[in-house]
Amino acid sequence: MSNPIKIGVVGLGRIGMSVHRECLKERPDKFTVVAACDLIADRSARYAEEFGCRTYERIEDLIADPEVEVVDIATRSCDHYRHAKMALLAGKSVLVEKPFCETYEEAKELVKLGGQPAGPRIFVRHNRRFEEGFIRVNEIIDSGILGEVYEIRLARNEYQRRNDWQTIMEFGGGQLLNWGPHIVDHSLRFCGGRYETMFADIKRVAAVGDAEDHIKLVFKGVNGRVVDMEISGGVAQPVPEYRVYGTKGGLIGENNTLKLKYLDPSVELAEIKADPSTPGASSAFGNEETLVWKEETIELNPCDQTAVVWDYFYEAYRNNKPYPITSEQAMEVVRVLELAKAGTVFEKKSRETGKDMPSQGGTL
Repeated sequence: MSNPIKIGVVGLGRIGMSVHRECLKERPDKFTVVAACDLIADRSARYAEEFGCRTYERIEDLIADPEVEVVDIATRSCDHYRHAKMALLAGKSVLVEKPFCETYEEAKELVKLGGQPAGPRIFVRHNRRFEEGFIRVNEIIDSGILGEVYEIRLARNEYQRRNDWQTIMEFGGGQLLNWGPHIVDHSLRFCGGRYETMFADIKRVAAVGDAEDHIKLVFKGVNGRVVDMEISGGVAQPVPEYRVYGTKGGLIGENNTLKLKYLDPSVELAEIKADPSTPGASSAFGNEETLVWKEETIELNPCDQTAVVWDYFYEAYRNNKPYPITSEQAMEVVRVLELAKAGTVFEKKSRETGKDMPSQGGTL
């Protein structure tokens, strides 16, 4: 017998109306939308028509609805902290769309509020943790077929003169809070969970607003790997999404295809030593041995697989199963995002005072 979570959705814009609505519709045995909230009446009316739910203009009224078990926060980035805090203080559990928050201090406060025994709980929707490409790349690395992986490069690039609210700093715009949580989360997983050093360079290139649209972060992971990630709205010639360098081979991932090239593990490499003598004029540069390579092409499912995050959320909330995105991991992503902006024109300002918000430790 199913026991669906009674959920109230706050924010019926691009994410709330498309992604969240579709995923909830596909899982009627796990979720019942009992309430929805938005300032635009037409959006609320669509939810009411599809789900038969109550609608509200004020988030306070949705939170006060006694039938709502979980508040699904899909509002603008700048409002996630405030809306999630309101729900948690009212005793309602929260599922919050990325970015979790804008600052590390905000994230810590929400985790404290949503981590009390027998109290409300908080979950962060880092859905691209379940992207097929990311999962398969991890499996390939773990198999050892590429040898010891020493560098990974991640990219999400295009050229776009974007002009919506996600290009405006006041509303939490910028690629660091848009694509950043996904790719920083991937980077930290490839780093072994944490990093020792980080280089950051962010700028505005093509976007019309005042927020950043080009990000370069380079991490030295606790596992010794270098992870180079780039997110840009100003690159006219995109590079592959994945490039993996190992001591016995490499990988390129683009257009839903992974291409591998690695030394044939069935062929034993000859034992050779460095030669200090001076080569003759006819000698080749390097070693003249013939290496035996194997090549593979893996086609990925072009359909989005990341909606499985809703299934993990259901099992965690309803059946107390472990949720794959821990609070500590979500907080660390926010810390990295904030550090990347520290000391730049894109650093978050307090909307109350106009002063710079303090950054939270770590190495830049």
